Amino acid sequence: MHKHVEWDDPGADSVMRHFEKDPMGHSAPGRGDILSARYQGTVVRIRVEAYVEGTSIGEVAAIIAIDNGRRLKSHGKLALGDTVRLPDESRALEPRIGQQDDDEEEEQEQ
Repeated sequence: MHKHVEWDDPGADSVMRHFEKDPMGHSAPGRGDILSARYQGTVVRIRVEAYVEGTSIGEVAAIIAIDNGRRLKSHGKLALGDTVRLPDESRALEPRIGQQDDDEEEEQEQ
């Protein structure tokens, strides 16, 4: 059974938007591929088991806090190992986790 998840809007980090103007496009995810999405301010990685009509179905392989990169076993109602559905429009590029704070510190030191 799949756990229903309300994914965060990927906004500017949308995979679909990124490939929108690429004449080569992008291929459909395959079994074993790792995809990313956003859920309640975290990055969630999903290991694809199947792809059906624009939706990947797979297991939650990682939940990562964006601010410090810490790996979580669960967040909200989502936990490692849960089977979820991830529509293409919810897929997100991965952010540079914890990088923003480092960049700000370097600017202040100069």
